[in-house]
Amino acid sequence: MNNTVKFSQIYLFFAALLILFSCKQNKRPDVEDIKLDISIARFDRDIVAGMAKGPAQTDADLAKKYGNFYQDYINRIVGNGAYSGPEILDVLYQDQAFKDLNHDADSVFKNMAPIEKDLTTAFKYIKHYYPEVNVPKFIAFVSGFEVQAPVGDGYMGIGLDMFLGKDSRFYPAIVRNVPMYLSRRFSPEYVVPRLAETFAREELFPERDEDRTLLSKMIHNGKILYFMDQVLDEKVPDSVKIGYTDQQLGWCSTYEGNIWGYFMEHELLFKTDYQKIQVYLSEGPFTPGLGEKNQSAPKLGVWMGWQIVRKYMKENPEVTLQALMAERDAEKILHASKYKPRQK
Repeated sequence: MNNTVKFSQIYLFFAALLILFSCKQNKRPDVEDIKLDISIARFDRDIVAGMAKGPAQTDADLAKKYGNFYQDYINRIVGNGAYSGPEILDVLYQDQAFKDLNHDADSVFKNMAPIEKDLTTAFKYIKHYYPEVNVPKFIAFVSGFEVQAPVGDGYMGIGLDMFLGKDSRFYPAIVRNVPMYLSRRFSPEYVVPRLAETFAREELFPERDEDRTLLSKMIHNGKILYFMDQVLDEKVPDSVKIGYTDQQLGWCSTYEGNIWGYFMEHELLFKTDYQKIQVYLSEGPFTPGLGEKNQSAPKLGVWMGWQIVRKYMKENPEVTLQALMAERDAEKILHASKYKPRQK
């Protein structure tokens, strides 16, 4: 097999059709009886409202209302611990860019009800599968593009300035400093998927240090994405879950067998040298060595791990989501999946 995977617009077209008309997930559990109503606290509005009261009073008010989040905001998100809360606020209140950014965030996210509704649904599913989970407090803020979805003691933050969308007046400046393959996801439709993914990765299923092979990392990432399949609204596209363009997703579907063949030919599955395998796991514009004219999708190991896990769950309907997420044997999942996609 060649070291490149051929690309065809015709195959891409048919792959897109297959994605469009693909079967729905199995019927979901009824979660309506789970009592949960997520409300997003608007720290971004409260900090702006504090301008009229002055830094000292606002510092005291925000510390009382937001606790751990406010301390992290001052000492880790917009500051580094070298300055006090009132000093940080004083600097922010004199910064016109901070005012403009908050104004635009408030305009784009004037009504958080749709996001709150989708978050509530996602966490109802999470509570269904993991009743012992403590649902964090969700706090919206603006940080000057420092962080998108921080996780702290009892909270998850939503960096609104990193979800403003491509029509934002700040977007051209963002694109100059952040690669397009990342900045194009700074859009409102990514808020809930990114929060669900972050919660899964950091709070529920952190990656184990001993999972060092490419296969184990593929399966770990595949399980995270399959978990997202089960808890996010079914209308959320696969492209948004994994952060692909529609073209990249179509390319993967078209050449799934060829990609798998490439992994087999180069005996990649059990490699443990992170410098060599990270190219198949990390973000990027494409995957070097596969596809013509840099048209391949990035992080192909992540996408392929997702397909293996989906196939495993299809072939083994008796396996519960909880059992899947607890399974540590990546080879077992691969073998039981009977995953053998055909090459084009």
